[in-house]
This record gives sequence, C-alpha cells and structure tokens, in this order.
Amino acid sequence: MKNATLRQLKVFESVARLNSFSRAAEELPTQPAVSTQVKKLEEHAGNPLFEQFGKKIFLTPAGVELLEISRTIIAQFEAAEHAMTQFRGVAGGRLNVGVISAGDYFFPHLLVEFVRRHRDVSLNFTVHNRAELLERIMQNRTDLAIMVRPPGDQDTVNQAFAPHPYVIAAAPGHPLAGKRGIARSRVAREPFIVREKGSDNWASMQEGFGNDIAELNIVMEISSTETIKQAVIAGMGVSFLSAHTIAKELQGGSLVALDVKGFPIQLNWYVVHRRTKRLPPVAQAFEDFLLSDAAALMQRIVPFPASK
Repeated sequence: MKNATLRQLKVFESVARLNSFSRAAEELPTQPAVSTQVKKLEEHAGNPLFEQFGKKIFLTPAGVELLEISRTIIAQFEAAEHAMTQFRGVAGGRLNVGVISAGDYFFPHLLVEFVRRHRDVSLNFTVHNRAELLERIMQNRTDLAIMVRPPGDQDTVNQAFAPHPYVIAAAPGHPLAGKRGIARSRVAREPFIVREKGSDNWASMQEGFGNDIAELNIVMEISSTETIKQAVIAGMGVSFLSAHTIAKELQGGSLVALDVKGFPIQLNWYVVHRRTKRLPPVAQAFEDFLLSDAAALMQRIVPFPASK
C-alpha cells in the first residue's frame, strides 16, 4: 500500500459510499477514470476491493476493512487542510457549505455577495436532501449546512437566519385564485400535488397543516419540485410549496399564492454545524454574514409574503 495515493483513496471511498462507479465519476468530475483509479488501488492492496453481482457492486471483506482506514486518512488530510486555513484567515480560505434543494433558488446569490465582500475565497458548494446533508455534517464533509429543519437529536449548533414562507400555489385560472380568506377546509378539497413522504417539503407540510393533513385530497406525489410546478401551472391541482422555489413564477404570473387563512406558513432557514467543529475563519465569516445580512438580501431576491 506504500504507493497508494490520496486521490485513489478518495475515489475508492466515493465509489463505496455511492455504491456506483458512474455516480462517483459525477461526484468527482476532475478525477481521471474512476475504474482505473480503483484498479490501481487494488493492485497496491494486493486484493480485490469490489465484487459485482448482476448490475450491483459490493465491497469485499478487504474493501470493507480498507474503507474505514481510507476515511480516517482522508479525514486527517482534511483536518490538516483546515488547520492550515486557520493561518490564512478569510482571504484564500475555502468555504465548504451544503444546502437543501429548496435553497438552490436563492443561495447562489448569497454566495456571490459574500465572495464580493471577501475576495480570493474559493467555494465548495453542494446541494443535497436533508438526510444526505445531515450525514455530511456528521461525517465532517461539510463545515456549514443550510436547511429548514435542523436536527434536534444531534450535537449541533442551529441558528435561524431568515424566514422561509410556504404557500398554497395554484394556476392563475384556478377557481379559488383571487378569492379572499379561503378556509383551510375548502382548500383541502382541492386536488393536491405534493412532494413524496419523507421529503423536507412533506415534513414542512405536516407541520403547517398539523392533524388536518389527513383531510387533504392528495392525488399525486412527485419527487421533483420543478415537475410539481409544471403540473400546477397546467391546472392539474394545487400544491404546498416554498415561496422561494416559486418566486419567479409568482412574479411572472404563471402561478399565484392562494389567500388561505393562516398562510403563508412561516418557518425559518437555519445555518447548522457540529458543536465541536472548529470552524475555519472563512466558514465563521460566512456564518456571521448569514446571521447579520442574509435576511435583508433574501427579501430583495425572493420577497417573503407576509403571514395573515
């Protein structure tokens, strides 16, 4: 193993974690051929690391053993990189931040503003679902996480930095569009197109409707917010959506937010990190930026509807 490289270990770890050579290649776009790197590592190890049954790959016993060692080595190198960053300060630092999918409608604007204020900062910006993002925090692969529902059962620091409104979206030609003070019981009878159970949007809808969620006339579950938007625009039904994800459609008039009593439901955006994490200066500066300026900046990018 003395000739194995850190690059080979990272490629191997990615393939093992994603259970796929092709998905690892997508995650590591700057790496040479993933299969070639794994083959070289197997040669250094003197053992096969994966075995294939049909279209699925599995770790061999040697692969299982090497995976834990690889993760330890990778973590040590990352710790060394972060330690050296402490001496560089914000300028020249690398901001490692992840966000849930609803945030990719506005979050790049915040990153651009932060980089404008702190030049020579490099970015490692990734988008994940909530479960993936929490896993990245716990595995120390993300310094800061941006989400709506911070963990309540993990040792993290969770700080709210901006409102996150949810609305009932409909096509402009919907019979309820333009009506005032619509009762929840009335809108519940409309055909609802919703995100799948287990998604962050579904959890927010559960919180917003409480026990009344059982009364919703759910006709379709779709795992893509963009597809839901197009279905609502086409007149297939209404949906419970983040106002941030439909800001352009609301401004352009292809969607409207129904005037339902108790809506918009106001939740919050949170910046989250492990309590024991020693944040690099650039991550600390970005967290401070979010807490002080993000709400006002986001109000200009995606105006928050007021609760009634």
